[in-house]
Amino acid sequence: MKTILTATALAAAFAMPATAQMMVGGAPMLPERNIIENAVNSADHTTLVAAVQAAELVETLSGPGPFTVFAPTNRAFGQISDESLNALLQPENKAQLQQILACHVVAADAMAMAIKGMIDDDGGAHPVETVGGCTLQATYRGDEIMLTDENGRTASVTIADVDQSNGVIHVIDRVLLPKQ
Repeated sequence: MKTILTATALAAAFAMPATAQMMVGGAPMLPERNIIENAVNSADHTTLVAAVQAAELVETLSGPGPFTVFAPTNRAFGQISDESLNALLQPENKAQLQQILACHVVAADAMAMAIKGMIDDDGGAHPVETVGGCTLQATYRGDEIMLTDENGRTASVTIADVDQSNGVIHVIDRVLLPKQ
């Protein structure tokens, strides 16, 4: 009887999907959807989505990619004063907002293990060129990948490898900025 139960349990385990559904901001992140289609469902990324809309980057980030997006959470945007954030979202500041957001995007599909490999290959820090012209420095400690912008601000990847149809999202805990 014990053998039958064990065999049944093993059969059930092998019948289940190999990977659990990735959740971000309380929403499932579906790999067949693109970056924008998934981001709009994340309760943790409403400010990022509003910024992408204000910067008129929705079409770009819905495109074929591949893109790696380091996606700041609402809490990360909360570290910016309301006054500064509201000013950035104004139409007259669209170019500045576009550059800030583009400093969170890489024109490649880079999963966490690949990033760690590049960091190792470069002796502990890897320069990451963004589509916004920023160079981020990627490092890691244990399983935590960190990105430092040109101003010395460091963001940690809190959720890695959110697979998308046009790339990957890595959730980060700080907004990165171009050199000031």
